[in-house]
Amino acid sequence: MNPTAHPSQRCPGTLPRRGFLRLGLSGLASLGLADLLRLESAAAAAGVHPSSDKSLIVLWLWGGPSHMETFDLKPEAPPEYRGEFLPIATSAGGVQISEHLPRLAQLGDKFSLIRSLSHDSPGHVNSTHTLVTGYPGELVEAVPYQPKYPDLWSVVSKVRGERVDGVPAHVGLPRVRYNGSAYLGGGVDPLFITSDPNSKNFKVPNLALSKSLTRAHLNERVELLKQFDNLRRQVDDHGTMDSLDRFNQKAVSMLARGDVGKAFDIGLEDPKTRDRYGRHSVGQRCLLARRLIEAGVRIVTVDFPYVEGQKARSWDDHASVWNIFTEMKHRLPVLDQVVSTLITDLHDRGLQNDVLLLVMGEMSHTPRLSNFQGQPGREHWGHTMSVFLSGGGMRMGQAIGATNNKGDEVVDRLVQPNDLLATLYHYFGVPANTQFTSRAGRPTPILPSGVPIADLL
Repeated sequence: MNPTAHPSQRCPGTLPRRGFLRLGLSGLASLGLADLLRLESAAAAAGVHPSSDKSLIVLWLWGGPSHMETFDLKPEAPPEYRGEFLPIATSAGGVQISEHLPRLAQLGDKFSLIRSLSHDSPGHVNSTHTLVTGYPGELVEAVPYQPKYPDLWSVVSKVRGERVDGVPAHVGLPRVRYNGSAYLGGGVDPLFITSDPNSKNFKVPNLALSKSLTRAHLNERVELLKQFDNLRRQVDDHGTMDSLDRFNQKAVSMLARGDVGKAFDIGLEDPKTRDRYGRHSVGQRCLLARRLIEAGVRIVTVDFPYVEGQKARSWDDHASVWNIFTEMKHRLPVLDQVVSTLITDLHDRGLQNDVLLLVMGEMSHTPRLSNFQGQPGREHWGHTMSVFLSGGGMRMGQAIGATNNKGDEVVDRLVQPNDLLATLYHYFGVPANTQFTSRAGRPTPILPSGVPIADLL
């Protein structure tokens, strides 16, 4: 099937596995790429707005990066607050960040900081829900977690649809915890890629052709499949078989076209570029994110727990878990490398006006240090947190808002999570008055409150 076919030729339907098995596509049925395409089309039928060229890369620092060690240091605070690190100047006059982020400091004119984001949610689950949906989350740590409201990326996928026809709207590398599409349904769920692009054996199973299947053979099998189903379509009064095969073919067309497959083939990158991003999972996922955005993906979310050996260590810096300063000395150079490289890469490729990079977690950690058997740390805290943004055609080279000299109170330009979300919806051209029907059958706005942050627009 031609991936640029008129929307009337892409009808929703149910999808059996037999098409993929007959085509011999490695792993495609198990991960359900065609199911994803079918559901996205069903979402489009429910009222997707015309596409826009804007895209988003989210680097999610799960666990909550402390603002006191990253983007809002307080060297004049009492010892029980200020910590060990010193601030350094950036190329943006008057804006300082951690001494362990020297590469980013040189790019101060290419990013903006929000230093006054504040919320009251104390846990990882409810903080995430609050930050990505605009509705306060419940204080639960249940697994699996089922959000009550849809997150930002599922709303954008629902309203804006695919940026490039036939390319998934959202890819998760691998995923952001404790979020989801809620009552918007599975048609806007991301395509999750759990394998590590830093691995020598990295491949994406649901985009891989079997070694014995050439593209010529693939096209032949698609044609054969159409011929086998001709008779069944003729006796199918409801057009179900026609729908099934079109979704099979649309999934296959993504392979035959090669656009997405090439984007995932990170080995095509110059080794020097891969080195600049860092030969670790976070660096290679950020490089892969840039490649996917160029291939037409609208949103890519990258999870960034610091990985030491085989153990993923989050940004959740309790004193009872580990020494915050020791951990930050490992994490911050990685953050510095991947974010500075990604910003430079996006600018070098002329993407800085249409690609927004958002770096944040679900919370910060307490400005006042805690202590456990002589080990320093910080505890859960959302009242004062920092958010990092770069590109998207927004105003860069500034710090928005301020906290007091202890970092525990907003003293200028209070920003609520809904203001940040309203800014992002505005960026994507999603109307602020958009509503969807909840599971209770009630029209529910995507945001109950919030206004875009004028300083960025």
